Amino acid sequence: MTELTTTLTLNPVQRRALRAAAHHLNPVVSISQKGLTPAVLTEIDRCLKSHELIKVRLYDIEREQRPELFEQICGELHCANVQHIGNLLVLWRENPKSELDEKSAPGTRRQRKPANKKQAAAMLERRKRKPAQKSSG
Repeated sequence: MTELTTTLTLNPVQRRALRAAAHHLNPVVSISQKGLTPAVLTEIDRCLKSHELIKVRLYDIEREQRPELFEQICGELHCANVQHIGNLLVLWRENPKSELDEKSAPGTRRQRKPANKKQAAAMLERRKRKPAQKSSG
């Protein structure tokens, strides 16, 4: 029972913004006949790590069991319950900034070296034209 109290809580402004952001999303995980298995939890966790905000579709789950299932997912994965409408659950969990920065840090591009004199002259000509185009616009 203590696991269920560790879910993230959102204020109404955050919840409204996340609901709006999730509106156009398609469900990425489906829970069906076998219910909430460890494999399903692993898949939800993986999706939360990569997307932060996801939709989960429920099939053949009774109406009375849906809120309990929602709380169980949020408690075990430490995510926030954004919205529950019918057979759709919307979950959110913030990604740690350090992991994202390391993975998606843009690399610096190397300057392309001209292969011959003609390409070198063309590159110089392009560099001369760029400042002139910006100032005239």
